[in-house]
Amino acid sequence: MRQPVAVFTDTEDLDPEPGAKLLADAGFDVRVAGSRDPDVLAAAAEDAVALIVGYARVDAALLDRLPRLRILATMSAGHDMIDTEAARRRGLWVTNLPGTATEDVAVHALASALSLVRHLARADAVVRTGGWNADFVDPSDGSPLPRRTSELTLGLVGFGRIARRLATLAAPVFGRIAAYDPHADHTHWPAGVERCETLAALAATTDVLSLHLPLTPATHGLVDAGLLNRMPRGSFLVNVARGELVYPEALLEAVTSGRLAGAALDVLPVEPPPADDPMRRHPRIRLSPHCAYLSDASRRAYVCEPAENVIAWHRTGRPLNPVVDPTARGVHP
Repeated sequence: MRQPVAVFTDTEDLDPEPGAKLLADAGFDVRVAGSRDPDVLAAAAEDAVALIVGYARVDAALLDRLPRLRILATMSAGHDMIDTEAARRRGLWVTNLPGTATEDVAVHALASALSLVRHLARADAVVRTGGWNADFVDPSDGSPLPRRTSELTLGLVGFGRIARRLATLAAPVFGRIAAYDPHADHTHWPAGVERCETLAALAATTDVLSLHLPLTPATHGLVDAGLLNRMPRGSFLVNVARGELVYPEALLEAVTSGRLAGAALDVLPVEPPPADDPMRRHPRIRLSPHCAYLSDASRRAYVCEPAENVIAWHRTGRPLNPVVDPTARGVHP
C-alpha cells in the first residue's frame, strides 16, 4: 500500500520535528517545504494527502495542482490563509487549532494593555536617557500621567475563547469590561462583562479597545477612521488578532493627532513590515513580532496538534477540529 504523504508548508519560527515524528510514527511520508511559494508547494505536495499550513496562501489555483489532497490542517486558530470555499467545493477537510494558545494570547493582550496604560515604554526611555522620576511625572512633551485601571473600561471586539479568557484575567484590574460580538452565544454570556449591541457603542465608552476577531471580508478594515474617531480622546488600541483588521493610515493619524494615546500591535498588514514602515518609528506605537501565541508549551503544540488532526482523519475518517466538513449536508466531494 502506498505510504500517505503529509507536507508542512512554511513553519516560520516553529520546529516541525515533533509533529513530523508523530506523522512518521503513524505511517506518513513527511516533507517540509519550508516555503510560501505556490510553485514550491505544488512541487513538494503534488502527491500529498495532507497539507499542514503556516501562513502560506492556499487558494483555488494551488488546490488544483494538488489532486491527491484530502485535508488541510492549519498551525493556528485562524484559517484565513485558506480559501475555505474552494476547499469545500473540492470535498477537502480543513482544520484549525481553536484553543492551543488561548492563554498565551490573552496574557499578551493584557500585558500590552497594561504596558500602554502604565506608560512603561516611556518610563523605560526616561531612565535609559539619563532621566528619573521628575522627567516622567512632568515630561517635556506634555504626556499625561498614567490613569488608574480600576477607573477604566476594557472593551473586547469579538468574544470567543481568547477574549473570554482575557476578560477573566482582566476582571480584577479594570473597573469595567464590555464586549461586542453579534455571533456569540448570548445565553452563556458571563456575568461581569457588559454586552454592547453595536461596535460603535462599545468604542464610544472604551478606554482600551482590544481586537479578537478572525479576518473575513466583513472584518477587513473594521477599525477605520470612523471607528477610531468614536473612541474617547486618550484611549488605546490593542491588536493581537490580524493586522488587516486595522487601516494603518487611520491608526497612524489617530495616534499622531492624540485621539489615541497609543497602540500595541502584535500583527500588521504586511509581516514583517518594511524597514521604512512608519509603524516602526512611531513613539506611541508598541510592536511585537506576531509572537502573542508563543510560549514553550504552544511552540510544540502548534506543530503536534495539526499532526494529530491529520492522524485522526487518517485513522477514523474525521479530524479532531474541523472548520470545513466535506461530509456535511449539501457538500459534494
